[in-house]
Amino acid sequence: MIFRERRSIESSVAWILILTIVPPAGFVLYIVFGRKMNKVNMFKLKKEEDKKLKSRMIESADFLQYSEKFEPSIVEHRDMIYSLATLNSAPYTTNNKVSIYTDGYEFFDELKAQLKKSKKYIHIEFYIFKDDGIGNEILDILIEKLSEGVEVRLLYDTVGSRLLSEKGIQRLRKAGGKIGAFFPSFLKIINFNLNFRNHRKIVVIDGEVGFVGGFNVGDEYLGKDPKFGYWRDTHTKIVGSAVNDLNLRFMMDWRYTTHEDISFTKYLNDDINPYNGNVGIQIVNSGPDLSEIDEIKYGYLKMIQKAKKYLYIQSPYLILNSSLLDALKIACLSGVDVRIMIPSKPDHPFVYWASYSYAGELLKFGAKIYTYDKNAFLHSKTVVIDDSICSIGTANMDIRSFELNFEVNAFMYCSNVAIKQKEIFEADIEKCVQVTQEMYDNRSRVIQFKESISRLLSPVL
Repeated sequence: MIFRERRSIESSVAWILILTIVPPAGFVLYIVFGRKMNKVNMFKLKKEEDKKLKSRMIESADFLQYSEKFEPSIVEHRDMIYSLATLNSAPYTTNNKVSIYTDGYEFFDELKAQLKKSKKYIHIEFYIFKDDGIGNEILDILIEKLSEGVEVRLLYDTVGSRLLSEKGIQRLRKAGGKIGAFFPSFLKIINFNLNFRNHRKIVVIDGEVGFVGGFNVGDEYLGKDPKFGYWRDTHTKIVGSAVNDLNLRFMMDWRYTTHEDISFTKYLNDDINPYNGNVGIQIVNSGPDLSEIDEIKYGYLKMIQKAKKYLYIQSPYLILNSSLLDALKIACLSGVDVRIMIPSKPDHPFVYWASYSYAGELLKFGAKIYTYDKNAFLHSKTVVIDDSICSIGTANMDIRSFELNFEVNAFMYCSNVAIKQKEIFEADIEKCVQVTQEMYDNRSRVIQFKESISRLLSPVL
C-alpha cells in the first residue's frame, strides 16, 4: 500500500518503521492517518466551477499583461505572481485594502462588528468552531442576522470542531442557518478521513469584506485557556477584489461538503469599488485534492529564494522537507537575515520537539531562532521578505499543512503591508528568548532523545 501511493521518501521510511516496530497498531494507524486521498473520485470540479475559475484567470491574465507596464509591484514580482497563477489558478488583484490583527480581542471585535453590518449573506468556514463564550456570541449575531433576512452558511471541520455541541448546531439550523460538516464520520468509533483536515479559516460578508488567518473560534483564542496563556496569532481583513477569491474558495468547499448547487454568479461581487486600496493580493489554496504540487509550499519557497535582505518567519510548527530546509540554508549562506519564531511551549509534544530539531539545524547555518513568551502561545503563520512581500494565512511551515491539510493563504505584494508585518515581528522579538548555538548544544540528553524520535516521525506527524 505504501509504495502504490506517491509520497515522499521520508514519509515512506517513517511508515515502514512504524509498521515494523508495532505491526498491529501501526496498520491501524496507517489506515486512519497514512492513506493518500483518492483524487480520481473526490473533489471533481463541476462545470460551473471550471468555467468561473477560467473566467477569473482570463481576467487576471489580461489585467497582468496590461498592468505590468505601469505597476512596479507586478514588474518586480512578475515571476512569483505568474508562478502562483499558473500553479494554483490564483488571480492577481490590486484594488485591495488590508488590516492586520494580532490580538484575539481586537480580531473578534472587528469580526463581530462586520457581521452586524451584513445585509445579504455571511459565509463562515473554520477548522475549530466552539459554542463557548465567544462562539455563542457569534452564533447570537448570526441568528439575529437570519431574523433580518441575511443568509448564513457555516462550514466547520468535523475533527477540529468536535467540541461544537449538537445544541449549538441546532440553534443556528432552527433559525434558518445552513450548516456543513467537512468530512463527517459515518462510524462513531473511527473517522477514516481523520488525516485530511479542513484547516481553512475564511469569513466573507456580502462579497465586500473577507477575513483569513490563524484565529479559530473559541475562548482559548482570547487567552482564556491557562494551558496556553495569551494567544498570539495573525489574521487579516481584506476589502477589495481578493474577497471574491476567498468567497470562491468557500463556495467550492461548501458545494463539495453539502452538495448544494450554490450559484457563483449570485454570490461573487462584480461591483467592487476599484479604488478600495492598492494592495496586490493572490489568494492561494492548497490541499490533497488540488494537485501533486504543494501550492502554498511553492509560494513559501519562492519567497525564500527571492529574499535578498531579510526573511522573517512565524509558525507554531517547523517541520521541513528537504527542499524547504535546503532553501533556508542557502538563504542563510547568501547573507540573508533569516529569523524564525516558534512557540516556547508545545501543544503537540512530538511536533514541538521535531520543530526544535529543525530549528537547531538551521542555527548552524546562521539563522536566528526565537522562542515566544513562555506565558503565551504563538500560533501565527506569517512570512515576510525585504519590505515587499508578505504571506498571512492558515498554513504552518510543516509537512502536514503542505500535503494533508486544506489551507488558504493571502500572498500580498505591498511595501506598506510588508513593513507593517516586519514591525510586528520585531516587536514580538521583545517577548522572545533568542536560542543561541551554545544553548542548543547544551540541551539535555532527554531533550536530544525527544528530538531524535520526533524528527524520525516528523514526516507523518
